Amino acid sequence: MNKALQYYTLALAAFLTVAIFASYSGQPGEGAATNNRPENNNIPQVIKAVDLSKPFEFAGERLPMDNFDVAERLDRELLVNTYWHSTTILNIKNAYKYFPTIERILKENDIPEDFKYLAVAESSLRNEVSPAGARGIWQFMNGTAEQYGLETNREVDERYHLEKSTEAACKLLKDYHRRLDSWILTAAAYNAGLSRISREMEEQRAETYFDLNLGSETSRYVFRLVAIKEILSRPQDFGFYLDNSERYPPLDDFRIVEVNSTIENLGDFAREQGTTYRMLKVYNPWLMDSKLPNRSGKVYEVKVPK
Repeated sequence: MNKALQYYTLALAAFLTVAIFASYSGQPGEGAATNNRPENNNIPQVIKAVDLSKPFEFAGERLPMDNFDVAERLDRELLVNTYWHSTTILNIKNAYKYFPTIERILKENDIPEDFKYLAVAESSLRNEVSPAGARGIWQFMNGTAEQYGLETNREVDERYHLEKSTEAACKLLKDYHRRLDSWILTAAAYNAGLSRISREMEEQRAETYFDLNLGSETSRYVFRLVAIKEILSRPQDFGFYLDNSERYPPLDDFRIVEVNSTIENLGDFAREQGTTYRMLKVYNPWLMDSKLPNRSGKVYEVKVPK
């Protein structure tokens, strides 16, 4: 009985092996390759290299694309951001929300418009907190924020105030440009610090940013800015398509309420103004607490959505 069962089991296993092999070998299109290329037409994307044959520039300063090192470093950032799908398309959506305000303030301060892409590189246009403690769309550290006139405490943190933090960023960029006389070096200094870039320029006897040998983050930084600029300024060329209805609308439908005294409860204040606590925080992310102590009688401009 046991011996017959063993024969039966072996015969069944042999039959199944032959059947499985026949089912695969009878379908030459599946699992086969022509010229080492998989015959699979179901993958809904085309992976292509980015065209580097055009000129590239940032803030009016041309990248030396005849330098193979420069070309390869830019190529890396263009490819990373082109195929970093979710982050890139969110950046495109957020640009419609924040760029109108940022562009206006940059223009008023005679800062090249390309510096709006610095805010994308720093924070993806979000009020993020970095591991080092930098905050807001422009990623100010606390000391630098206070140096450039931003209030930072438990109740108010103007690093999260779009207009005020952008104004502060403009002041910092102007200071750096006066020292470095190059907008590209100014952008690099925003990432690494003015003293670091100045010191490295001197020690390495470098004349431009592209001559510098820097750490990975700052070495990639300007190229990342250029890549972001290329993609966000002409997204369809990189395969990103948005209908008008899919863009995030700018936060421009509000009225200003001036406050020069303490607000004991922002929930009550929001209700009195015909809105909600949540929407008050969306329009005023610089309000850090559920109340606004104002011992000095300072005038705060609070945005209230209409």
